[in-house]
Amino acid sequence: MEQEEEVVAAAAREDEDSQLIYRIERPVYNETLIQAQLLKRKEDTTTNCQKLAEKFQCSSEKAKAAALSFMPILSWLPSYPVKKYLFSDVVSGLSTGVVQLPQGLAYAMLAAVPPVYGLYSSFYPVLLYTFFGTSRHISVGTFAVISLMIGGVAVREAPDSMFMNINATGSNASDAINVELRDKSRVQVAVMVTTLAGLIQIVLGLLRFGFVAIYLTEPLVRGFTTAASMHVVISQLKYLLGVETQRYSGFLSAIYSVKAVLSTITSTNIATFLLGLGCIIFLYVIKVLNERFKKKLPIPIPGEIIVVIVSTGISYGLSLSKEYKVHVVGNIPTGLRPPAAPNISLLPNLVTDSFAIAIVGFSMDVSLAKIFALKHGYSVDGNQELIALGLCNFISSFFQTFAVTCSMSRSLVQESTGGKTQIAGLLASLLVLVVVVAVGFVFEPLPQTALAAIIMVNLIGMFKQFRDIPSLWRTSKIELAIWVIAFIASVLLGLDYGLLVAVTFAILTVIYRTQSPKTSILGHVANTGLYCDVDEYEEAAEYEGIKIFHSNSSVYFANSDLYVNSLKEKTGLNPEHLQAARKAQKKRKEKTNSNRSSPLKICARYKDETVTHDVLSQSHVAEDQKNGQFGDRHGDSEEAVFLEPFSTVHSIILDWTSATFIDSVGAKAIRQVIKEYAAVDVRVVIAGCNRNLLAELDTLKFFTKDLTTDFLFPTVHDAVLHCQHSNSHPSVAAVSDTT
Repeated sequence: MEQEEEVVAAAAREDEDSQLIYRIERPVYNETLIQAQLLKRKEDTTTNCQKLAEKFQCSSEKAKAAALSFMPILSWLPSYPVKKYLFSDVVSGLSTGVVQLPQGLAYAMLAAVPPVYGLYSSFYPVLLYTFFGTSRHISVGTFAVISLMIGGVAVREAPDSMFMNINATGSNASDAINVELRDKSRVQVAVMVTTLAGLIQIVLGLLRFGFVAIYLTEPLVRGFTTAASMHVVISQLKYLLGVETQRYSGFLSAIYSVKAVLSTITSTNIATFLLGLGCIIFLYVIKVLNERFKKKLPIPIPGEIIVVIVSTGISYGLSLSKEYKVHVVGNIPTGLRPPAAPNISLLPNLVTDSFAIAIVGFSMDVSLAKIFALKHGYSVDGNQELIALGLCNFISSFFQTFAVTCSMSRSLVQESTGGKTQIAGLLASLLVLVVVVAVGFVFEPLPQTALAAIIMVNLIGMFKQFRDIPSLWRTSKIELAIWVIAFIASVLLGLDYGLLVAVTFAILTVIYRTQSPKTSILGHVANTGLYCDVDEYEEAAEYEGIKIFHSNSSVYFANSDLYVNSLKEKTGLNPEHLQAARKAQKKRKEKTNSNRSSPLKICARYKDETVTHDVLSQSHVAEDQKNGQFGDRHGDSEEAVFLEPFSTVHSIILDWTSATFIDSVGAKAIRQVIKEYAAVDVRVVIAGCNRNLLAELDTLKFFTKDLTTDFLFPTVHDAVLHCQHSNSHPSVAAVSDTT
């Protein structure tokens, strides 16, 4: 038995020896002592002119760094390992190009422009991103959400009603639109939006505003893109069914579009529907196989290009356009278009839309780029990505392209097939160039329903985002609200206004969180130096006479009143109530003195410096005399009355370890509450104030002759020890009053 006890004791000693011990002895510091004895701010002798000159000073190192930052290809291309990377990049580039080709044709339909412009948008921007982009794995080009946003603007600015033939009547109404003129106008709108969006992205990048994407929080982006996917699917229903309907944009456009399709569903083209349905089933099966056997397949099965080739062959062989009235892509001009300036007259109506497209496009780009960078161990520069995407859009728009960003499906193909650098993207763009220059006419018989099938199946991953709802319900109700609001607003109001509503709501949630922070009273965990919420932890115990108030937010104009109210509620000390009691005491005292011929000596006994007392009535005085609670009288002409304090709390400590900033309104509120408590003899001190916050207090002229840095402490424990020491000796204060 003794041996077992020795073993246990030895084990305990071994645990103590292996455990790190945190032991330190030092004086209790306040901010005055810290500034006087410990810390001395470095003197900055550099003038503003010198700083400005240094900022703009040019050197060979700075020029080289700027060049490498602006064109990242210069940093990795000279050391490109040809034998190690080239084969993987070639395979990846060809695989990505095979996917990019049909997606370019399909997403042009979403952008409300002829399909060939989708091919242009799959060539120029991809080529440019190779030189300016910092991500090695994302595939830049057409994307469903951005294409749909552009299409909504194009339809709004150039609706079908503007291009009706005057002589069109009755059954010939479907052929009454001047399609050539309408498409030309919509291309001008799309190009101008792209130019402006690219310019906005470049300016934001040069101003180092890459952080704007943080306002598009992940739940917001996922809710928004899910809603955009709903719009995309709804817009493709008419192509899948082969019916003629008007394209809507703006408020309730999704509902109007569904209503229009349902009203014409009886005129569904059976051949179109069957072909589209067959393409959907085939593409879905291929998608499932690629996902299930992705580790065994050397490259994913290119389902999209198979659908394009087979459906084009069927359409050409069976003359589906002539015999069965199946809508096909139509004329695809061979070669590239010469550069042309955008139509500046359209600019005033497109600023808001361009800004929304610029932000959404960058958000999709940088989020996906960071995912791949984290996976493969390199970094991406958000500001350079913004500049790169802006250059891709701005320069390419002069060659008749519409706005682009990265595509998740193509990026996954590029990464999973072994892509190592943007050489893969370069090869993908060259494959598209070959099609545009040489064999574009081959795809003229391609049925539009096949492109609709490609678009719909590629959105399956987007609709899986509905799984976020139960997950967010369990983890964060506020983020769930952001997701739902982004989805509903974008579906009902359109993508532009929906995005605005979603961002506004997300910002309001931040204000709500700071306006309604969690507050608590902290207690000390014995022998640890830790302070925790006394309502949550049994081990946390309050010090006698001290209240430690903690709030997990800064103090500023939006929450200063709530902060003060929570302070009074949590501590149970309201200066106004104590002042009212003091006034009542004074009235009772005056009334008592008026009924006495001898002076009254009122004495207060307390353990601390609190001197808020109640005045006992004459009956209480007589009763307490009988109970022996009074001291000896000093003659017959004077009576002594000892009073108990209103509160046992003598000090309140404000824990500011979570505070990061304070404004003038917050500073005034804190200064006022300190004065209110001081009037009822309750000391208020501040603990855990960081150096930046302290500098803000200095700037705001927070400290005065009466309110010095003596009441600021670096830690809560410093403040506690100070308050305990200041009130360690019981005392008796006496106030004489004679009438």
